[in-house]
Amino acid sequence: MKQYSVTGMSCAACSARVEKAVSAVEGVESCAVNLLTNSMNVEGTATEEAVISAVIEAGYGASPKNETQNKPKKEQGSIKDTATPLLKKRLWTSVGFLVVLMYLSMGHTMWGFPLPSVMAKNPMIIGLCQMLLAGIVMIINQKFFINGTKGLLHRAPNMDTLVALGSFASFGYSVYALFAMSNAQMAGDHALAMTYLHDLYFESAAMILTLITVGKMLEARAKGKTTSALEGLMKLAPKTATLLRDGKEVTVSIDEVRKGDVFLVRPGEQIPVDGIVLEGQSAVNESALTGESIPVDKEAGASVSSGTMNESGVLKCEATRVGEDTTLSQIIRMVSDASATKAPIAKIADKVSGVFVPTVLGIALITLVVWLIVGETFGFAIARAISVLVISCPCALGLATPVAIMVGTGMGAKNGILFKTAASLEEAGKVSIVALDKTGTITEGNPTVTGIYPAEGMDEAALLSLAAALEKNSEHPLAKAIRRKAEEDGVSVSEVTDFAILPGHGLTAKIGGSTVFGGNLNFVQTKAHVSEKMKKQAVTLAEEGKTPLFFVKDGALCGIIAVADIIKSDSVEAIKALREMGIRVVMLTGDNERTANAIGKEVGVDEVIAGVLPDGKEAVIRDLQKQGKVAMVGDGINDAPALTRADIGIAIGAGTDIAIDAADVVLVKSRLSDVPAAIKLSRKTLRNIRENLFWAFIYNIIGIPLAAGVWYPLWGLKLNPMFGAAAMSLSSFCVVSNALRLNFVQIRGAKHKNQNQSEENKMEKTMKIKGMMCGHCEARVKKCLDELPGVAEAIVSHKKNSAVVKLSEDVSDETLKQTVEAQGYTVISIK
Repeated sequence: MKQYSVTGMSCAACSARVEKAVSAVEGVESCAVNLLTNSMNVEGTATEEAVISAVIEAGYGASPKNETQNKPKKEQGSIKDTATPLLKKRLWTSVGFLVVLMYLSMGHTMWGFPLPSVMAKNPMIIGLCQMLLAGIVMIINQKFFINGTKGLLHRAPNMDTLVALGSFASFGYSVYALFAMSNAQMAGDHALAMTYLHDLYFESAAMILTLITVGKMLEARAKGKTTSALEGLMKLAPKTATLLRDGKEVTVSIDEVRKGDVFLVRPGEQIPVDGIVLEGQSAVNESALTGESIPVDKEAGASVSSGTMNESGVLKCEATRVGEDTTLSQIIRMVSDASATKAPIAKIADKVSGVFVPTVLGIALITLVVWLIVGETFGFAIARAISVLVISCPCALGLATPVAIMVGTGMGAKNGILFKTAASLEEAGKVSIVALDKTGTITEGNPTVTGIYPAEGMDEAALLSLAAALEKNSEHPLAKAIRRKAEEDGVSVSEVTDFAILPGHGLTAKIGGSTVFGGNLNFVQTKAHVSEKMKKQAVTLAEEGKTPLFFVKDGALCGIIAVADIIKSDSVEAIKALREMGIRVVMLTGDNERTANAIGKEVGVDEVIAGVLPDGKEAVIRDLQKQGKVAMVGDGINDAPALTRADIGIAIGAGTDIAIDAADVVLVKSRLSDVPAAIKLSRKTLRNIRENLFWAFIYNIIGIPLAAGVWYPLWGLKLNPMFGAAAMSLSSFCVVSNALRLNFVQIRGAKHKNQNQSEENKMEKTMKIKGMMCGHCEARVKKCLDELPGVAEAIVSHKKNSAVVKLSEDVSDETLKQTVEAQGYTVISIK
């Protein structure tokens, strides 16, 4: 996809014209023009020269956006609001001359305001002064006439054409009336000359231009605010970095940092580029990228991201991603690209915009002719036609969608939710089913060993040593858990040969001449006899949400090692939020059905699909799509086909680059609660777009007939051209202001919103609990406490054997104790 900057566009008719012209170029597969950002995205094989030539032939200017324009430092200037100051200067200059003009035309003529006697006695002098003042205002606002004339010459009339025609028609008719006044005065008919003085519309010609400029200035200011989120991200981009070169500290421009450079970050400084911590410990505030205000502890081996703030210790890091490859640059590019694309709902406005201006010109001409036919004066008829021209506003239609998309994507970026395209922002709110991958999405993706159950004749250490040797060459998360446990316990691990992975089943290898197998019950039963006692043990473990792994050596069962993944602290809350939004939640996992159902029940999903092999997720998504729009949430390489197949693919930010590339939405923070937040933001944005389109359409549907004088014969209603211009100028401003309301939308639940607020009014109790062995125990205790009325939050740790319960209202110790002990644990004390 190639991006271009387009100049000279003033309304939706302009963007529609450019889009149509470029789409006709040979080799162009798709073209999307954004009126808000004055940008154009073109896909296909067409050359830059051909695309730019098509834009120029359509009456506009274009230039390719080069790579440097996408860099934060450069781009900061590209979105700076330069239009508002120029429009403000134009406006105040116009107002200065307009005030004098209004004094002459309305103050004196209608309300008898005093004038020098030489002027008061000679209407011709008053008329000439009005013409001169109106001409000056027209010269100040000549841009309307230049752009409007260009549009007519290229047979692509636009909003400027309507404004220019309305103003010029008022001025032209007034000049005709001035000549008639001159003839009457020369003939000595002073009364007729004064009558013609009242027929002058010079003030309308000037007022139309001034009021439209007011609207343009308000619109430009509001549009400037819609890019505030993107501008805020760009301001985060550090300008310099402190590198270590030959043992000395050297401060260099950020552009000079290369991959592999070692840099220092002191407290209070921003991380200049993405990197890995080599030395030091600190807390880093990542709220700018993730929306999470709590600082994250960093030590040797931890990753750091550009634009985040170092708060405490000194960090020595190695640069891993620089320039456009940093996380911050990718976020900026993603938000910018999303704003430049077009949402499907915008097609309605595009179709109307393409014929809007020619239709309005036709209505204005018909209005003029009809009123003349029915016997009204030419002055009355031209006033109605001018009103039609100046009240019609294609701008409101053109801005209805892009301003909401810009604010919506910016709002998402502030909260660590990145929508890649406008279409993904629109479609996310329409999903009715959310499929969640279990490992790494619902759970932490970092399993731990929760129990070792050796068979007769085998001790725990021997079983763990055997299992760790077999799992030594495996990259599966469960294998890593067993190896970590062996390392913690200081168990020796033998070398293996003939190692082989049996996908979806288990592993096999040879250890010192003995053949060893490891895997699930069904697989192991084909290799050795499993006693009923061991089978019952496996069932019990599975019902607790743990995965039982069986190990066999030379045809004899050695025992079971139970491994469990810790459920993320916000998974239960996030799934509950999705269900409350009317969304069906489905969990996909490769676990056996009993284990999967136990975890599914614990987190509260609607449906569990167990035994799904890595290559089977895409087929499951295809089946789910028969029931409605599906969003797939995943983080691994094996999730990529399913993410692509789903209507909306949502990638957890801590996942693989392949999963992120395949997704439509990226969650910067690995936080499942961002999924309902993303869907809620999408729904709010879509609703805002519909409101904007409604008001843009209804404004024109009501305004044009009123301006044409349709209701004049019935109720005497008619519209002065000046009021029509005022209405036109405010219509776009209202649409943009409505879109800005999205900045105040709360996309998270009350619990999440309040988690970082002062908790002075909350009581806090600390419970000592016996019997918690793993993350699943922790999650179970947390869930039962969180569900108690009056409990704001429960922070549970199986390592500390404690639960810190924060209360919004008083809850008795007995209630807390009974709730926890009902889950099979023992409460030792409550303080």
